Amino acid sequence: MKQKAIFLDRDGVLNHEIYDYICRKEDFEVLEYQIPPLKKFYDEGYLLIIITNQGGIALKRYTEEDLEEMHQILFDIYQKQGVKFTDAYHCPHHPTVNEPCLCRKPASGMLLAAIAKHNIDPALSVMIGDKPRDVEAANGAGVKGILIEPDEQIDYEKVKGVLVG
Repeated sequence: MKQKAIFLDRDGVLNHEIYDYICRKEDFEVLEYQIPPLKKFYDEGYLLIIITNQGGIALKRYTEEDLEEMHQILFDIYQKQGVKFTDAYHCPHHPTVNEPCLCRKPASGMLLAAIAKHNIDPALSVMIGDKPRDVEAANGAGVKGILIEPDEQIDYEKVKGVLVG
C-alpha cells in the first residue's frame, strides 16, 4: 500500500531562519509551534520527512556530525510530543564548490529518493517550504508544493485543503 507524506524544508519551517548557515547547535532554534499541526498529520498516518539543502557542509562551515546533532535536537523535541520523523534527507553540496547535483533543491532528487524508499504516493503528499525552490522541487517529483513565509506557522486547514483538493 502506498504511503502519504508531508515533506518539510528545515530552515524557516521547522527551525528559526537566520538567513545564513546555522553552523552551531547553540543557534538551532526549533519552532515548537509547528508541532501541533504536524502532530495532526502524523496522527492521520502521514509520514513526516525532512528535505533540506545543507550547502554549509560543502563550504566547510559545519560538518555532517554537526548537522546530525541539530537533527537529533529536533527529533527529540518532537518525540516528547508524540511525533516521529520518518526520515531526513539533506544535500551537502553547494554550487560554488560542487558540480551540479540531482539532490540540491530546486532539483527533486531528495524527494524522489524518499518516495522510492518509503513507497510514497506523490499525489497524496505535499511539500511545505519557505522558498520557491522548495515548491519547484516538490512539483518536479509530482508532489504539491506549499509556500509559507519563513517561520510562519503551518496552517493545518490550508494544507489539508491542498491535500484533498
